[in-house]
Amino acid sequence: MSRPGPELNPEAGPVLGRAGAAVPAVPVPTPAAPRLGAPFFLLLGVLGALLPALGYGWGWALWPLALGLAAWERRPWGLAAAALAGALAFGSLQTVQSRPDPLQPWLGAQVTLRGDWDGQFLTLRDPPARVALSPRPSERRGAVTVSGRLLPPRSRSVPGGFDQAAWLRSQGGLFTLAPTAVLAGAQVQSSQPSGWAKGAVQGWFESGWQSLSPRAEALLRGAELGDRSDLNELQLDSGVTVRDAFQRSGLTHLLALSGQHVTLLVGALTLLLTRLPLPAWARYAGPALFLLAYLGMVVNTSPSVVRAGLTGLLGLTALWLGRGRLDPPSLVALVAAGLLVAYPLWLVTPGFQLSFLAVGGLLLLPRVLARLPAAWTRPGPPLWLTGSLAVTLLAQAATLPLVAGSFGGVPLSSLPANLLAGPLMALLIPLGFLAGVLGPLGAVLKWPLEALSAALLWLAETFGRWPLLPWGAVGPAGYLAYGLAALAGGLWLLGRIRPPAALATALACILLTALPPRLSPPRQLVFLDVGQGDSTLIQTPELRVLVDGGGTPRGDYDLSRTTVPALHSLGVHALDVVVATHSDSDHIEGLAGVLRAMPVGELWIGHHDPDSSSLADLLAVAEQRGVPVREVRRGDVAQAGRLRLDVLWPQGRVWSTEPNENSVALRLTASGGEGQSFRAALLGDLPAPLEHSLGLGQVDLLKAPHHGSRHSTSAELLQETGAPHAVVSVGFNTFGHPSREVQERLKAAGVRTWRTDTQGTVVWPLP
Repeated sequence: MSRPGPELNPEAGPVLGRAGAAVPAVPVPTPAAPRLGAPFFLLLGVLGALLPALGYGWGWALWPLALGLAAWERRPWGLAAAALAGALAFGSLQTVQSRPDPLQPWLGAQVTLRGDWDGQFLTLRDPPARVALSPRPSERRGAVTVSGRLLPPRSRSVPGGFDQAAWLRSQGGLFTLAPTAVLAGAQVQSSQPSGWAKGAVQGWFESGWQSLSPRAEALLRGAELGDRSDLNELQLDSGVTVRDAFQRSGLTHLLALSGQHVTLLVGALTLLLTRLPLPAWARYAGPALFLLAYLGMVVNTSPSVVRAGLTGLLGLTALWLGRGRLDPPSLVALVAAGLLVAYPLWLVTPGFQLSFLAVGGLLLLPRVLARLPAAWTRPGPPLWLTGSLAVTLLAQAATLPLVAGSFGGVPLSSLPANLLAGPLMALLIPLGFLAGVLGPLGAVLKWPLEALSAALLWLAETFGRWPLLPWGAVGPAGYLAYGLAALAGGLWLLGRIRPPAALATALACILLTALPPRLSPPRQLVFLDVGQGDSTLIQTPELRVLVDGGGTPRGDYDLSRTTVPALHSLGVHALDVVVATHSDSDHIEGLAGVLRAMPVGELWIGHHDPDSSSLADLLAVAEQRGVPVREVRRGDVAQAGRLRLDVLWPQGRVWSTEPNENSVALRLTASGGEGQSFRAALLGDLPAPLEHSLGLGQVDLLKAPHHGSRHSTSAELLQETGAPHAVVSVGFNTFGHPSREVQERLKAAGVRTWRTDTQGTVVWPLP
């Protein structure tokens, strides 16, 4: 009876024996399929516990998956490991979410606080708490005394908008307090430099960049320290902010301290140590100790940098101890599970998701290169070019739905921009770090740092002019379609399906997600929540009009950073008309960013107020972008399809010295099938005496003028229009808007009121 032999390699041919006779080939065992390590089960358990607890019910499906994988892999301990990790993550989440807010009694009050400012948050000692400051002080770090009004953070109230409350909650972890309040109108009363070690180290680094231009210094501060506070406001020669230019060119990741930057620094240090006569262990111990000091003493905490630092530390430690190179997928899974146990709310932050999805995509690089023709992967330039292309495409493919949904589009210039910017960053990061280490002596590196920064900014500005592939909000169906396309790509990499089948699946998924909004486009009136200001979108297939764009007259926040993502999320990537009702900043300050961000057919204004700097800035951007400016008057009409827009004010003969009295007033008429008709009035900030001269007639919806000021929305107006509904666009303010008198008049007239400060963005369907 013969014993079963090893499995033969079917591709092995015969070999010649001593007499030239053919003899069977030596059996070659088939490599065993890779098995899942313990980190994968740990990560499945962490995700399976956190996702349902955070409201994502589909996360329960991970538990049957863990059970099935444990049975398939014949690792019964796998499910136990997942359960233990899940219990730890759930306990951590409960601990973080159950902490009381010590600042709750003072919310809404005018307060003076003293604490340690780290450039991002103010840390108080009594009571122990952290606070966000708005506007952000110019002081970098140290002990500061600030005054302002303590307010609760704002939740997402506009489509695609920033959820400040969720983001602040995510900044807390098992051992770190989350900021629980925002100090609005923050004014620094006194400050003194930081005396603690991290502040001193960061101050030393910044002294090495003080001789640089503001743009170069801001770039290095973001890339080396993780402080991007200055990049949001710095403008390039074209008038676009640095942040927007990098976003539109697909280079945003270069502004954030991430794994790429950490890898460049560790790689440069390792290359230096290999040139020195050091024992082998020191070549790994040196970079590991450097990473510990860098993470603890230099940079600000963020998911991407902590992920990169921990991954590097584990890998270097394994090499230092002689355990060899760790399995990259297992290493990434272990780091992700550990971070989520310590910071469970990081799971729902875009930074964490983008960081690990990009790394997950890059783990497929060996399989992708193995599937390419041999001529493309030869050592030398072909491999460098192919590898660079593959890295960029894999990172983009892995993060596609998040990038598209978060930024409202996919940059078409991302591939060439990243190929050209990569070598610049490979030089800029080590040189910038060296300048920081040298402190005041870092001025000797001024010229190369300036040249590299200027070249990087030029690339961002140039490629930022390329068009975006427009995208709206990504819903569950979109993620499902993406998952099917990704599955097809994975099966192709494994050799289970042919390329045409994978490509056909991806194209079908794209078609299924692209058709619905085109087959049934929205017809709606959207009152965006822009705080104490106005911004209204008229959205139909025939006409897209934005009336005002909000603003922060006493703040440093560009409201277009709220308005533009909201428009993109609603599927609006071009506007036929933008209306600046009048020159008040809370109405038009945000419109300049809108004109920079998307094509606009016409800009309508009423009074050309020569004393308004906000209007002057808007008109300058319109001229720069080639947007025609039209001064509208009573009787002007815009009509497209079933939509008609009538200008009811101003008359244009005599102008008031009060900007509110020069507001552009509009009446919207939308006609539907079977004789349906809808009328709405958008009156800017017109006061009561002028409301009576418009001849509005009956309307179905009234946007209360002047945010509900007691000088507007008169009883006579309510009687004339007979409006059953009114929208008040309002935010936190000290003017008393909406006034008690207006609220009583609306209630007495039987008008149902919708407020953006309490209900967020109000969406009204049009026939």
